[in-house]
Amino acid sequence: MATTKTQEKKKGGAGEKRASMLPKEHKGAGLPVPAPRLHGYYVKTVRGKLMQQFGLKNPHQVPNLTKIVLNVGMGEAIKQPKILDAIVDEVATITGQKPLRTKAKKSIANFGQREGQEIGVSVTLRGARMWEFLDRFISTAIPRIRDFRGLSTRAFDGRGNYSLGVKEQMIFPEINYDLVEQIHGMDITFVTTTNRDDLAFALLRELGMPFRGDDKPIVVQG
Repeated sequence: MATTKTQEKKKGGAGEKRASMLPKEHKGAGLPVPAPRLHGYYVKTVRGKLMQQFGLKNPHQVPNLTKIVLNVGMGEAIKQPKILDAIVDEVATITGQKPLRTKAKKSIANFGQREGQEIGVSVTLRGARMWEFLDRFISTAIPRIRDFRGLSTRAFDGRGNYSLGVKEQMIFPEINYDLVEQIHGMDITFVTTTNRDDLAFALLRELGMPFRGDDKPIVVQG
């Protein structure tokens, strides 16, 4: 996503090494993952509710979350490649997993973009790390969104997947404001096992996603 705001340049010489947000013990292999509370809630509560709600007789018919994909696109990286270093650091801090750098698939002369040039970062979360991220996203990040009125119900893709855009990485409390070099957004996609949007919506809603129009948002019990 395009940059929304530029921070003032930090003091110090040109050769000063940029500070990292990651804990000292983080070596790029991923942060320790707490027990996935939300996955336990899915197994104990959500599956049964969805089976009853949709008349499903086989537990394997119940939709599940398979992965969460975060993408950050930075056009500014064309002229300032080092911007991606900071974004890689931030996304790793947010997700606990080191992201991959994405490259341009084709050249665009008007933007000075060359095929193969690094223009963003992407990370795919699965398993325990996926559930842990979703839990934090719902319980701590979304409540920090300014003037939040609920998530749109129209962002499903017709194949059971849901995408949303985050305008600022600052909604994640793991981000150290003093170390942020540039405000940027990101796209987050939630991929499920079902190809039905109604089942995917019910799954995400039962997991606690606060969709627009919900008078009484679901509160996940630990």
